[in-house]
Amino acid sequence: MILMNDIIREGHPTLRVRAEEVTFPLTAEDKQLATDLLDYVINSQDDDIAEKYELRAGIGLAAPQVNQPKRIFALHIEQENDKDLSLVVINPRIVSHSVEKTYLSTGEGCLSVDREVEGFVPRYARITIKAFDADGNEYKKRLKGLPAIAFQHELDHLNGIMFYDHIDPKDPYKEIPDSSPYESE
Repeated sequence: MILMNDIIREGHPTLRVRAEEVTFPLTAEDKQLATDLLDYVINSQDDDIAEKYELRAGIGLAAPQVNQPKRIFALHIEQENDKDLSLVVINPRIVSHSVEKTYLSTGEGCLSVDREVEGFVPRYARITIKAFDADGNEYKKRLKGLPAIAFQHELDHLNGIMFYDHIDPKDPYKEIPDSSPYESE
């Protein structure tokens, strides 16, 4: 089980490295890593488990954040329409995206960043992605809103990019052209 002590923090060199693609079939170690990443985000959103193990809540976690420079991440987003998004994402890529941008009006956070970072992080409002699951099956999904934002945040981790790299340091709340804010609950 991944705990907060297993998550590396900003300043660690692995967070700035482009992660390597993984090959299929996955090794037992990579399969376990994928499972552990997904378990963390699910457990971190369960109040009892999070309190017991002192987990910070998160909706995504990438392998580089646990010092594994591999192109694997997990997302778990509970949605109102009972269509929760719970995904292991391996060797992902965005195959198309909207011109329109979006951003979290409250700003983004990260399990590898132990401080508040204010500012708007521009993201594509809608994306179409391709990735593989842990069994090596390729899938394609269209994402919008919070799932699209979270996917792009985690994909950045695989490319050595931190969310605050997108924030204008001179004007963190600068208006983002062709965008509308995504209001998180």
